[in-house]
Formats: sequence, structure tokens, C-alpha cells
Amino acid sequence: MLTVPQALDRLDSALAAAKAAGADAADALYVGDGSTSVSVRLGKLEDIGRSEGEEIGIRVFIGQRSASVSSSDLGPAALAIAAERAVAMARLAPDDPWAGLAPADRLLSGAIPDVDADDGQSPDAERLRDMALAAEDAARAVPGVTNSEGGGASAGGAVTALATSTGFRGGKASTSYGLSASVLAGEGGDMQRDYAWHSARHFSDLEAAAVIGARAGQRAVSRLNPIKLDTASLPIVFDPRIGSTLIGHLIGAITGSAIARGTSFLKDALGTAVFDSGITIIDDPLRRRGLRSRGFDGEGLPVQRTALIDKGVLTGWLLDAASARQLGLQPTGHAARGTSGPPGAGATNLHLEPGPDSPQALMAGIKRGFYVTELIGMGVNGLTGDYSRGASGFLIEDGEITVPVAEVTIAGNLTTMFKALVPANDLSFRHAANVPTIRIDGMTIAGA
Repeated sequence: MLTVPQALDRLDSALAAAKAAGADAADALYVGDGSTSVSVRLGKLEDIGRSEGEEIGIRVFIGQRSASVSSSDLGPAALAIAAERAVAMARLAPDDPWAGLAPADRLLSGAIPDVDADDGQSPDAERLRDMALAAEDAARAVPGVTNSEGGGASAGGAVTALATSTGFRGGKASTSYGLSASVLAGEGGDMQRDYAWHSARHFSDLEAAAVIGARAGQRAVSRLNPIKLDTASLPIVFDPRIGSTLIGHLIGAITGSAIARGTSFLKDALGTAVFDSGITIIDDPLRRRGLRSRGFDGEGLPVQRTALIDKGVLTGWLLDAASARQLGLQPTGHAARGTSGPPGAGATNLHLEPGPDSPQALMAGIKRGFYVTELIGMGVNGLTGDYSRGASGFLIEDGEITVPVAEVTIAGNLTTMFKALVPANDLSFRHAANVPTIRIDGMTIAGA
């Protein structure tokens, strides 16, 4: 894996080759990564894996025509061949009125913000094995746990770099670590499975193995002997570990490509109240040690903390350069890309700001409701906002979480769900998208 300066030198060579081959403009992206992963089961080592890879993607423009190629051979001769192939492909491509690099006058200039994404550590496989074993041991020690799907630990590093013919050059190095456990409780046909995991940019931020394992075991045991529910309209409370999926549906609906195609249920909602006035949703690419933090976007534009939803109001779209041109707007610094094609748009570190009440207070007035801890399937229509997903969790009775529930479907429409959404005050930053406990009244549960 190359260092950032080495990667930028290779990208300069790729851009020079593209220009020599006849490109009017070009950009090049380097992605290199390496990781070690260890899995254990029933106290024994199952697998140690090591993966490494690096690739350069070259995108060229001939007028309004473009093409992209990628190469895992980073030598000058191979990059020159790749650039020539990209130019030949672009000459045969149809015109795209929205194609082109991001505006040169909007590129990031000056120092790239430091997001503290690289701690410089590289724990060896033996240490990872010990962590995975400790997580699994803690899970199996929970009374009622009867079997294990295993524990896992991983450590990796990555380098990304971007250069454009309009003058942008930048890159970053990052590290990542993960730890997990998955176990089963009960016997025979009554067995239940659950898991726990944590990821972090810095090794020192990773949650203790014993904590992760105990959480996995307790979750599995708590799901034993589930009941089914009759079809009804009930208040739904989403556990934070799955409530973030609701924010994911918002992001999918406000990307520039969905708006330009007219395939979003929020296509006419810009500047209107999509949520209650107490709701603010933040996208923060500059959060230190964030799992999706970055100092520039996929086209070399500066990034900043943005309130996508400000006191309930939808403030804007997530735009790369192409979708911005199509909509007659400016790119927003949300471009994301890989080495094999053009950029799209997406969010980075997301969070829903907490409300004033504790989860207990949020549930206090619920006579009968459903606390969701797992979602199954992908029954969400991005065009209409219709929402229907399999779910499991726990019954809420008189404001208290009681018996486990399985094999139900929860349904509604995201337009009305967003308006009814109420957050608790238990926000913590553990994932790329973070939300507190969420309550939504008026959804339908389809049960037995």
C-alpha cells in the first residue's frame, strides 16, 4: 500500500498519460487497503485472513463525453495503457450534457482538515485472536446461552488520494478496528440468536471485549420464548441500533440523482417541514475519528458540517457536480466515489440530535406498543415512501418493556412516520449513522 505522497505521484502520472492520450480533462483516484481478520468459535481459532489491494481509477473527458477505467497495476506503463483505453472509450461514448469535473473555483484550497482517522497502530493476529476469544467467552458465560456462531476481530488501514486536471491534489490515511460476538440461546426449535459489535478508527476507542460479548449473550437470552401479536395500530419504539435505518431512507430520498430523476417521495419537499420542529439531523464529515470522516469530497470540494434537517425543515439536496448541473444548482461537497465509475452523492457521519426525554419517559405513556430491536427485509418504496418491514423486538405494556415478540411486520409511510418521529435523549456516537431511541405513533403491526 502506498503512502499519500506516493499515491499522489502515481495519480500525477495517470493524469499526464490521459492528457497525452488526448483527454480534455481528467481525474484519478487511488484506493489502497489492507486488513487482518480473525474468527473464533467455541473457544478455538477458526480462521485468520489477510487481504490487501490497491487500484487506480482514471476518468477522462472528451468534450461532454466521458469514460472510466481502473487498473490494479500501478506502473507507469500500465497507467499509460489504461489512460489510452479510457480516452478511446470516451470518444465512442454518447454526449452527456451534465458530465464534467467539479468547478475549479469551488475546489478545496489550502490545508486539508485533519479528522484524526489514523492512529498508526497495527495489532497483530495474536492480539486480535485474544480479543475475539474474550468477546465470545463473555457471551457464552451468560446464563441461557447454549451455542455460539463465533467471535471476530479485525484491524485494517487504508489510503485514498485524488488528483484532478483542474489542480486538486489530496489524500488521507485511515485505520479501522472491529470486534463482534454472535451467540444462540435456548434449545431446539426455540433457539434465538443475537449479536453485538463495535467499530472504531482508533484502537483505544474500541469497546472492551467483555462488554461486547456480555451484550451479545444478554440480547440472545432476552429473545427466548417470543410471542406473536395480532394486527393493530400501535406506537412503535425503535432501538438506537436499528433506528438509524430511518435516517438512511431520508438520505436516499434527498440525493441529487433521485431528485433529478424524480424518483423520490421528497422531490417537492425542499424548504418545507418534513419532520416536527424539534428534529434536527446533522451530516458532519469533519467529526474527529468518525467512521466516515473526510477532509474533502470525492471530487475535491471542501466539506462542512451541515444540518440536512433544521428544526424539521429540509434544507437542501446532497449534490455531486453532475446532479448539481442537472438541477441548475451548485455541488454541495457530498460527492462519493470508487475507482470504477463516476461519483454519486451521499452522506458521511450522520446523527439525529437528541430530544429532552429519557427512553423511559418516551415510553411512559404507552399502554401497549412494540419496541423494535431487529428489522428484516427491504420493503421500502423510495418513490412513494411506503414502508413495510419484518421486525422482532419486545412488547411494551404500561410503559415497560416486557416479553419478546417475533414474526411481525411493521408498516406505514415515511412521510407520516417522519412527521410523527420523536427522539429520546440517549444519543451516543458508535456508528456512521447515530440516533437515540425513537418513538413513532400510528404505525400498523401485522401479526398472527
